[in-house]
Amino acid sequence: MATKTAVVTREEKFHSIKTQNTLFTTFSILLFTVLSVLILYPLVAALLASFRPGQELIRYGLNFNPDPRGLTLNNYIYLFTQKAFQKGEWVKVPHRYFMWYKNSLFLTAVSVCLQLFFCYVVAYGLSMYDFKLRNVLFFIIIATMMVPGVILMLPLYQEMINLHLINTTAGVILPGICGASTIFFFRQFMIGLPKELLDAGRIDGANEYRICFTIMMPLTKPAFGAMAILSAMGVWNDMLWPMLVYRDASKFTLPIGLNTLLTPYGNNYDLLIAGSCFSVLPILVVFFAFQRYFIGGMTVGAVKG
Repeated sequence: MATKTAVVTREEKFHSIKTQNTLFTTFSILLFTVLSVLILYPLVAALLASFRPGQELIRYGLNFNPDPRGLTLNNYIYLFTQKAFQKGEWVKVPHRYFMWYKNSLFLTAVSVCLQLFFCYVVAYGLSMYDFKLRNVLFFIIIATMMVPGVILMLPLYQEMINLHLINTTAGVILPGICGASTIFFFRQFMIGLPKELLDAGRIDGANEYRICFTIMMPLTKPAFGAMAILSAMGVWNDMLWPMLVYRDASKFTLPIGLNTLLTPYGNNYDLLIAGSCFSVLPILVVFFAFQRYFIGGMTVGAVKG
């Protein structure tokens, strides 16, 4: 009788746990479905708006109206060929969209490469070597994350003036070349790497530079992948600092250039909405290229053993 009661109890516990797991799974699916709809709705609405005339966007705004009768490729034809459909005919309307695009691609590529390199070197020194004031230096780096970037705009701008770097790409890149958050992420990742590899490299006759770049750097691919995506997004979408530094319109990046399309005298929504949707493409390419490293870098340390 006692054995039967024990069996029933185990079955009831199993049924209870199964019911709880089912409820949790259902709740999770519903929650993430709602979040996905909230996130995807403006993206889909913007994509649909890029296939509609600019006048319709002014009249109705961004809306989720999948009526195919109002969709047209005229905005993208204007984007790629500089020919706009006006008053019943195609006319040549030059724009600088792809010049802004090229500037943004160059600025993002150089900024991300330099930022990853210098942040990796700093984090390598803080995590792999024991020296005096190491923790103090790391605390100072972390403390800079508590200062809002807007507060530093004026002193950084004055510094760029003193260094004669206004209206130069170097003036845009240098202030963000060594981000505290990137250093912090690299350091936390490399703390988990075995330091015995350094001793093994020294025994084999490798110098410190070779150990750093040929032995330890390949082990930090997940960190590089995660930071490459986040850094690329930050640089690609940044508008405030490049707008302060650049003076020549031929050096404008894509966010600044698209912003110039909105003026008190007229708004070129045809180019603005199509150009904004097309500008997402590089970030998607970077994300899919480093996706597996990004996931590995963000989940490092989640599983022990």
